[in-house]
Amino acid sequence: MAYEPPTHRVERSLRATLGVRTVAGVDEVGRGAWAGPVTVCAAVTGLRRAPEGLTDSKLITPKRRTKMAAVLADWVTSFALGHASPEEIDDLGMTAALRLAAERALGGLPERPDAVILDGKHNYLGGSWRVRTVIKGDQSCVAVAAASVIAKVRRDAAMAELDAEYRPFAFADNAGYPSPVHRAALEELGPTVLHRLSWSYLDALPRWQHLKKVRRLDEQVEQGEQLGFDF
Repeated sequence: MAYEPPTHRVERSLRATLGVRTVAGVDEVGRGAWAGPVTVCAAVTGLRRAPEGLTDSKLITPKRRTKMAAVLADWVTSFALGHASPEEIDDLGMTAALRLAAERALGGLPERPDAVILDGKHNYLGGSWRVRTVIKGDQSCVAVAAASVIAKVRRDAAMAELDAEYRPFAFADNAGYPSPVHRAALEELGPTVLHRLSWSYLDALPRWQHLKKVRRLDEQVEQGEQLGFDF
């Protein structure tokens, strides 16, 4: 299936209207997972022509996505990753954990960007950054698409490395997201140190419900996707 390639339209608009020089695209992966960190990538691309085939990581096959990430690592001006651990997600809630991971990613860039393009409609970064939110920015903005691919490939690889230690959970296949195999392992073995204990999947596991951490009501609303199997 053909997709419209991402452009630098938003980057150019920010340069023209705000007079900024460096713009970072920011995207996350792992928000709806049951296990593992939430990972944010910040990528600076300048205005160079994007590699052919670049788009939202979810629209690229795993094989092509891995190849694209390798190309992007050399093509982008700079990029950095930030993570928030399962424990931090449980303690802070997802919005604050995303902010923490994004701050870590942006702080890892060699130069602080003048503005940030954030995928989605909610500015979880707060007021310390000039932010432009773009719905489906991972499809329409070059820098956000690059961040999307790098974040997805790097997090998937990190979860796959844990597969040998946590074989029943099949992290190499599901990257910590909901799946029938993952659910079956949880029912039999219970959650590991990699699992988010404030997530509602524990409500369906009577044997392990006593491990659930109570999270704030406003954060519970954000987890509506966590019971599905789409990833």
